[in-house]
Amino acid sequence: MIWRNPQQNLLLEKQLSKELKISEPVASMLVTFGIRNASEGRAFLESKLADLEDPFAITHLKEAAERLIQAINQKENVLIFGDYDVDGVTSAALLVSFLREFGLDPKYVVPFRLQEGYGLSQIAVERALAENPGIDLFISLDCGTNSLKEVQYVREQGIDVTIVDHHQSTETLPEDCVIVNPHVFDKAENPWQSLCTVGLVFKLCHGLLKLLRESEIDKAFDLKLKDYLDFVALGTIADMVPLRGENRILAKQGLSVMSDMKRPGLQALFQVSGISIAQEIKPSDVSFRLGPRINASGRLADAILPINLLLNDNYEESLKLAQQLDAMNKERQAIERTVTEQAISIVEKEGQHTQEAILVYNEDWHFGVVGIVAGRLSRLYHRPTLVLGSECGYAKGSGRSIEGINLVDVLKECDELLHIWGGHPAAIGLSLDPNNLDALYDRFLRTVQAITPEGLPEPSIDIAYWIDVNELTAKLLDELDLLHPFGMDNPEPIFGLKGVTLEKPADVFANKHWRFRLNTDKQGYIGGIAWNMAERIPTLRTPIDMAVRFNWNHWNGKSYPQVELVDWRETDKSP
Repeated sequence: MIWRNPQQNLLLEKQLSKELKISEPVASMLVTFGIRNASEGRAFLESKLADLEDPFAITHLKEAAERLIQAINQKENVLIFGDYDVDGVTSAALLVSFLREFGLDPKYVVPFRLQEGYGLSQIAVERALAENPGIDLFISLDCGTNSLKEVQYVREQGIDVTIVDHHQSTETLPEDCVIVNPHVFDKAENPWQSLCTVGLVFKLCHGLLKLLRESEIDKAFDLKLKDYLDFVALGTIADMVPLRGENRILAKQGLSVMSDMKRPGLQALFQVSGISIAQEIKPSDVSFRLGPRINASGRLADAILPINLLLNDNYEESLKLAQQLDAMNKERQAIERTVTEQAISIVEKEGQHTQEAILVYNEDWHFGVVGIVAGRLSRLYHRPTLVLGSECGYAKGSGRSIEGINLVDVLKECDELLHIWGGHPAAIGLSLDPNNLDALYDRFLRTVQAITPEGLPEPSIDIAYWIDVNELTAKLLDELDLLHPFGMDNPEPIFGLKGVTLEKPADVFANKHWRFRLNTDKQGYIGGIAWNMAERIPTLRTPIDMAVRFNWNHWNGKSYPQVELVDWRETDKSP
């Protein structure tokens, strides 16, 4: 594994450290993030809502807000169509909740993933309109950008269409509708460019509120937009969009709102997820506890359940819904383990782990877990990976990538072999005729090989800062809290420790992990843990370099600084 050192600017680091009253390790990380002066550094650390840009700077957002004003004034029938992942679910819950405050009673629909596929499919649209006759305004959230025929169908029914989406365009854009999608219309350098759909819906609500206040609507002055940021943080972190620019502001402020636990639906979800009311909510809680439970419903059944949960004002009813989600998540985990084992067996048997790309297919695999399995294989073998099951006669699945491989660019070269596809550079969904699978793998592999002529990029670690073990203190941890929330493009820092030694034998537990201690001058020692590294334990008293994360270990009501080992190597003794 390659260890990459930080690009340092010692003069700027010292300047930021002095002016912002922060340590040099934290100042160094700000420089790495592209911070050029104290003003930018202060804005990054504080992440104030006041720093959000005017929502109407987003192309077509004002048109979308004005169409909602018409719906409110004329008490129209509104149908909200949200996709089934956490971003789609929270987007729908946010907009439904907000519009209810102004007298509307929006209907909401989510596609049945196993029967209708993902996004704005024709079968899902027909069902949505059949179940909700008399619709005046159809709002598609987290899908629709690549749904030309489906949008045309809705328009032919005499229904207006608004699309709020963040997926890149792979086809001709739908016509005769309002589309809010920065990836299609706005410049890449805009601070809102990487917002996922729930962030865009929040901006739409902001714009709507501005227009209503201009019209002197009393209710508009009573509402606090900040109260909806728990939805935004949940969807933003779970969708793994870059936590920079406006995403960082919304996620940071939203986690604070979420920690207040005022929403009964979220309280119930916290309880079944094992999150204490007393603890501060962190991005890892969203990624590994809350998000998977919300996703489980869409993967195995009906994603309308988590929307009902988030909108429910009754705690007892919410708890029953949350328990259903928890049970589904356990079922999903069991299915996922089985599919992962079978997929690994295919990869090893066919020798795909020696190629530059992986594609595995089994018609019996549950379509709801193939994305998770693709992510596992991609990380395990460090290769772009497609995992597909079968549905309605099509091979359908998901792809996950590695750093340096843009799946959207790769799949564009495979477009003629695919039925439908779409997504992000790191994650896509696709379907195709099973007869095209061999041709797809050949094209997929050759395209990846063409863009990596010198071979796939090696797995790497970015060292945020080379630090002395004596600097690993509680004070530094408090400062690191200023950099939260960690996530995409704002990763939890990995510190480098040079020439440390283990003076006592490692404590192996569960046959997979080990604990250790590092001696310090003032604290005596700092504890450490190495997950899944029992086969790699360094020799006692041999100087090694460690790459570690530094965080709190909460145990028995107390908190202790602790390092988590990411990798180690023998110290280079050459002059």
